[in-house]
Amino acid sequence: MKLGVMGGTFDPVHIGHLVMVEEAMSQFGLDHVVFIPSARPPHKTDASRSPPVERLRMVRFAIEGNEKLSVSDMEIEREGLSYTVDTLHELHRIHGEDTKLYFVIGADALLEILTWKEPVELLDQSKFIAANRPGYSLENIYQALPELDSRGRLPEKNVLEMRMPALDISSTDIRERVAGGRPFRYLVPESVWSYIIDKGLYKKR
Repeated sequence: MKLGVMGGTFDPVHIGHLVMVEEAMSQFGLDHVVFIPSARPPHKTDASRSPPVERLRMVRFAIEGNEKLSVSDMEIEREGLSYTVDTLHELHRIHGEDTKLYFVIGADALLEILTWKEPVELLDQSKFIAANRPGYSLENIYQALPELDSRGRLPEKNVLEMRMPALDISSTDIRERVAGGRPFRYLVPESVWSYIIDKGLYKKR
């Protein structure tokens, strides 16, 4: 089984996330993709982040009706900070060591991988699908990776480049648009737009 993993805060989940996942499934033959909203990501200290339950619900609304997509609350239920390496180990325990994991991520975020917990172990546990972003070259990513992992393999072989339509959409921009009373309806799935409006999310920011 080839299992895609889509991690992030998803505050809120938007069209760019969904397009990235669809491209990953198409280009790399993934059987399924699981979204895993983080509860307390160590590299993000924004105290005004929406509660985990709200972000989890928005992802559920966004992927409703697509049997190849699911969402897990494993990081939300886990105590302490959310480390990707722990999540990958847990996914292997759940789905078996023979399951091949593919972590889907933007190329800009992947450049920060050396600041994550146990980066070499991350590259050993999962392949990373790096979606192209303007101004970010995969060559820059290779230069930033460790030269060898603990088993003597080049980690760059576990980093795969993915070309996708250029969509300049970010959760930060959506939150700012909502707070400023600017339009954002077609940047998120319709169900997520309705949820944000109904709950009054981001209005106080």
